[in-house]
Amino acid sequence: MTRHITDKTQENGPGRLQNFTRQERESGMHPSVAVLHSRPRKETASEGRRIIEFARIERGHRV
Repeated sequence: MTRHITDKTQENGPGRLQNFTRQERESGMHPSVAVLHSRPRKETASEGRRIIEFARIERGHRV
């Protein structure tokens, strides 16, 4: 009688370790991306005012 398809020996070779380390490495956020996300936004007063004016126009308010 032949072995069942699910009867396999457990692999302990280097491929298993490589896949584990690859998954660990790819699961986290890259440090450069974390730095970019933590940076404060550069908003000037003119940009904020411009957004306010566009929102006012969109709502239909007139001066």
